[in-house]
Amino acid sequence: MSDKKQMMDIKAVKSVSVAVSDEHQRNWGDELFERKSKDPDHNYDRSRTGLNFQVGRGGEITPIDKTRRIGEKVDAIIASKANPKARITAISNRAVSIIFGGNRERMRQLAFDDQTLNEYSEDNGHLIRQPGIEQWAKDVYDFVCREFGEDNIASFIVHLDEMNPHAHCVFVPMTPDGRLCAKEVIGGKNKNEARQRMRTLHTRFAEVSQKYGLNRGDDIRESGARHRSTDEYNRHLHRENSMLESLIGDKQKRLVKLEEQIRKAETRVKGLTTMIANLERQEMELNDEIAQLKADIENGAGDVSELRCRIASLEAQLESTGQKLADKRLKLKNADRQLADLQYELHNVKEKRDNAQKDYLEFTDKNQEQLRMRLTDAVFGRMVVDVRSMLAAMPPDQKADLDGEFLTTVAEQPNEILKCAMYLFLGYLDGATQFAQSCGGGGSDTSLPWGRKNDEDDRRFAYRCMMQAHRMMKPSQQKHGMRR
Repeated sequence: MSDKKQMMDIKAVKSVSVAVSDEHQRNWGDELFERKSKDPDHNYDRSRTGLNFQVGRGGEITPIDKTRRIGEKVDAIIASKANPKARITAISNRAVSIIFGGNRERMRQLAFDDQTLNEYSEDNGHLIRQPGIEQWAKDVYDFVCREFGEDNIASFIVHLDEMNPHAHCVFVPMTPDGRLCAKEVIGGKNKNEARQRMRTLHTRFAEVSQKYGLNRGDDIRESGARHRSTDEYNRHLHRENSMLESLIGDKQKRLVKLEEQIRKAETRVKGLTTMIANLERQEMELNDEIAQLKADIENGAGDVSELRCRIASLEAQLESTGQKLADKRLKLKNADRQLADLQYELHNVKEKRDNAQKDYLEFTDKNQEQLRMRLTDAVFGRMVVDVRSMLAAMPPDQKADLDGEFLTTVAEQPNEILKCAMYLFLGYLDGATQFAQSCGGGGSDTSLPWGRKNDEDDRRFAYRCMMQAHRMMKPSQQKHGMRR
């Protein structure tokens, strides 16, 4: 099954403010557009704003109507449909806002197909809106009509000028008998009923999304997933760190106890081994002495009665020694087994402690890497825009001095540099070469080796990939070569 997921985010609201309406309709002036274009959470691209559209009655695709704000349309629907006896208060949820979308790659494909999207710049005036995104929007609009009633829809607008194409729908939660009740329309009598309705709604929406290669997300009953705020996420990370640290500490304490027990067990084994060796020597000496006395009797070398008494005494000592020897051997066997068990447990505890330490290091490394990625991603687009602005303001002679420098190339070809570097990072040398050549770059030849070094970490290798992509994207007369 595809890992591309649908997205449907539903929220009841008490009103649709002027600011929200203007944002949906892109009812902004130049100054506000300029401020919004610098918003790292949205990355609005004004050169694509003209591609935005709305879906109206009967699924008609039209440019966005800015003559009336969405809040006014909501009020008009309520005025025309609400039961005069229905009580509407200041705390009533007068509208429901839904954001529809899905996997970024798939949504962009629907919107732009294989056209080149310059992600970090506002020079995408060449893009033509594709029929796929319009059909998706009409199908989603039909879904809303079936679920909540077309007469209740105040606005259905599709944005293609942000990072991920998506649709905003605002409708009035009107019950069949003319009451304004978001809880009844999208929720239920209790939390369990509301959860069941939401699961069912997402499942029905999946029937629309699957047509476009988007699948329903995993049921939270199975995945255990839930929406978490940044504070909740940070608390979760802190708990994970604390649990791993506690586990490491517990294992370390157990190791100390085990090592002490093993030292005592080894001392016991050593003592029993020494006692057994002494008893075996004593047993051998008694046997030798008894054998000699029996030989003396046979040879008539002494008083037979006295010799036999001596033999009886020695045999009694031999029997006692044998019993002691058997007891010590049994104790040694048990001590050996106990020592082996302790050593086995020690090995397991060490392994668990080492694994916990490894998990802790990997967990903290991944945490730091995720933070670096988020910060880098947020900064990169802004950096490209700023460098491009500085270059545009430079005199031609100063700009000529910077021609071909890394920052200049990144500002001019951010998407191309990233894509070529991505091919290199993944080891697709041929793909990187072909891509660079398709963009007018020199590509590569086989004069120099390329690949990750044995002692090279991801960050260092990623840096080299970016630098090599920069070289490969230069025109062929300046190309730098590589070989496998």
